[in-house]
Amino acid sequence: DFAAYPRDWDRDARIMESAGVDIVFAPSVEEMYPDGFQTTVAVSKVTQNLCGASRPGHFEGVATVVAKLFLCVKPHLAVFGEKDFQQLAVIKRMVRDLGFDIAVIGAPIIREADGLAMSSRNTYLNPDERRAAVCLSRSLETVQKLFGAGQRDAAILVDAARKLISAEPLARIDYIKICDVETLEDVRTVTADAVLALAVYFGKARLIDNIVLRM
Repeated sequence: DFAAYPRDWDRDARIMESAGVDIVFAPSVEEMYPDGFQTTVAVSKVTQNLCGASRPGHFEGVATVVAKLFLCVKPHLAVFGEKDFQQLAVIKRMVRDLGFDIAVIGAPIIREADGLAMSSRNTYLNPDERRAAVCLSRSLETVQKLFGAGQRDAAILVDAARKLISAEPLARIDYIKICDVETLEDVRTVTADAVLALAVYFGKARLIDNIVLRM
């Protein structure tokens, strides 16, 4: 997704300066994928569910570019947002399987004041869609309350989220699932830490969000 979103380099420079960043490694698409490029990294099982089911090949691209960046930069640690929970799980699995000497850290989801998870894709929402998208965080809050009250049946928890989101006319659900936090396989009953992950369309914007249900 190197060229998926336009960059505001002045804004990015200000953010990085305020954070005390000294060096930025920002290779071009041509540098990362020169003519004749034909090698990819595939992480198999953990990519089969959730976004992997509706976006075939996506995580192969993610694993490949992240592996290349790791080899170029050789970091001691790497931070990835927990909002894309599957991406984080894929990278952790790749690092473990290939023996990268890197600590992978998940950064907590940052939300707007009304609860919507921050994302570059939010810019694609028109005002009505932006207001409607708040149903995602509200559905997660509802599930968290049910879980906190003792509900462990995954179907009941998913149905609660689905009913709330389906009540919003502008929402079109891709998936809502509860999965094991490491394997990302569906669970029927929450007996260990699990993630409720969802993907929902509002107009042309496909938004993802999640909440970890901790035992």
